[in-house]
Amino acid sequence: MPADDIPVSDRPGYLIAPDPEAPRLTRAVEGTDHEGRAQTIAVVEERPLTIYLNGQEIVTAMTIGDYPDLLALGFLRNQGMLRDGETVTGVDHDDDLDVVVVRTDRPTNHEEKLARKTRTSGCAVGTVFGDMMEGLEALTLPPAEIRTSWLYALAERINTTPSLYLGAGAIHGTVLCQGDRPLVYMEDVGRHNAVDKVAGWMLSTGTGPADKILYTTGRLTSEMVIKCAHMGIPALVSRSGFTAWGVEIARQVDLTLIGRMRGRRFVCLSGEHRLIRDADPAGASSDRPRRSADHG
Repeated sequence: MPADDIPVSDRPGYLIAPDPEAPRLTRAVEGTDHEGRAQTIAVVEERPLTIYLNGQEIVTAMTIGDYPDLLALGFLRNQGMLRDGETVTGVDHDDDLDVVVVRTDRPTNHEEKLARKTRTSGCAVGTVFGDMMEGLEALTLPPAEIRTSWLYALAERINTTPSLYLGAGAIHGTVLCQGDRPLVYMEDVGRHNAVDKVAGWMLSTGTGPADKILYTTGRLTSEMVIKCAHMGIPALVSRSGFTAWGVEIARQVDLTLIGRMRGRRFVCLSGEHRLIRDADPAGASSDRPRRSADHG
């Protein structure tokens, strides 16, 4: 998707923000509550999207269906199937067939890569290919600074932004941020899909990672850390907790990893040297989001 074709958000400060009123993303479902009273709630849609690279079928992902072009581009980029300097000549989405075809200026063949794949802990059965760890040893992330005042401002803004996460639950969000400003807010049933949409947007717009922060509502797993590192973003932040392997990889690549962020409380388990504590954490109220359904 060319940069000029990507919708721009009408929410102040955001380039892309969730649209919880979009009709294709949720469905009204009737049921009863614990007292037997009739209830109608919005539940998140889930639909398959098959991604092709040139003539080769790569994967079928379960997704909410928005930004399929960006999801395909970001997935291929984060899996190492689109290399630095690769020229993408076209991205075609067929809504009827639920297919995206990404075309490059030279032939590709990833049969060997596809043969060694492992299932990850991500929601909606995330898939990460075996050689995704390749290149981490030589990776050097930018020596950016991360101010705690930025983190507090981001948490408050993101957790009060209208979203499917707040309205329907059962979904994850990932936000690309610069300083104290959230830029691109993507949601999906799997945290890995939301990250891939952000990666696809960065690839489409030529946006650099050196001064960015990636904020997620999901757990800080190995896959999340690996994707953030490959994207070149020096800091990954979450309201949720960590996995041991995620922390280990973050320390290996010197990525700033911050989790359990509630109000002005957080825990940093890697990349402490980038933190500048320029705001007083005392006396802050909780930024706990109010949502109408539990987060799945």
